[in-house]
Amino acid sequence: MSIIVGVDIGGSHISSAAINSDNFAIIDGTYFCGPVNSKASKEVILKKWAEIINQTIDVVQKNSGVGIEENIGIAFSMPGPFQYQTGIAMFEGNDKYESLYNVSVSEELLQYLNTQNVSFRFLNDASCFGVGGVLMQEQEPNNKKVIAITLGTGFGAAFLDNKLPVTQGEDVPENGCLWDKKFHDDIADNCFSTRWFLGQYEKSTGEKLTDGVKEIASLENSAAAKIFKDFASNLADFLAPYIIDFNAGLLIIGGNIAKSQHLFLTDLEENLRNKNIKISVSIIDNTEETSILGSSYLFNESFWEKIKEELPYF
Repeated sequence: MSIIVGVDIGGSHISSAAINSDNFAIIDGTYFCGPVNSKASKEVILKKWAEIINQTIDVVQKNSGVGIEENIGIAFSMPGPFQYQTGIAMFEGNDKYESLYNVSVSEELLQYLNTQNVSFRFLNDASCFGVGGVLMQEQEPNNKKVIAITLGTGFGAAFLDNKLPVTQGEDVPENGCLWDKKFHDDIADNCFSTRWFLGQYEKSTGEKLTDGVKEIASLENSAAAKIFKDFASNLADFLAPYIIDFNAGLLIIGGNIAKSQHLFLTDLEENLRNKNIKISVSIIDNTEETSILGSSYLFNESFWEKIKEELPYF
């Protein structure tokens, strides 16, 4: 058994865990998570990332017999913009990790890790979530062609065919992304994210909330109910043509908004059926762990050989 460390980079956190490469499952006791100030200096950010990753590595080396001289694969679920083939961050103008602009993460992070004998691989966070989601749905009969979306502070998406992210072709949108596609005279990122919920609640009630979708879900009033119903309708309208074009059999949904599934999932499924779309819908609660699992699959050599030359720039 060789050990892989999967890492999920979020806008305000980092999570890390060791994966058993024999069965691609998270090893108990190796999951660590910590907050990150994405506006901090390069050194502060990289040291924080290394602090969490080192905790995972230390547990692995202590409990599994993996010596410091043995190579450890570190796979990143990384938001864009990022050069996934080269490991160079291109964060600029997006209000997070801008101090890492044009920084080789693999080279500069190495100086803060407890072991120098590591290999790095990188993939877009939405794709990692999708791959991880498919790995968790191995028994799902419709999991060959999958659309995976994350609903939270932003709107992530990935199209997967037999676990492989698809970013080009007539059956997928440009770059395999949905966040920047038009919907209701806006872009999808503004329509299927936390800020849409907060904006809609303030528009309908005049009350400004700050704690996100979870707070709206807890109110259980008519305004909140209508917002979730509208959300389900809008999401079905937006996704329908992409589901049809890709001939997807499974829709995987993650992110913080997915935790309020009891307020929108039934309506979403009904709205899709009303459009004569037959698709299974799976909600995944542990988005970060799923992304870690998906990132670790980069060290499945068969998968890596198929994907490495077509890693998306963003």
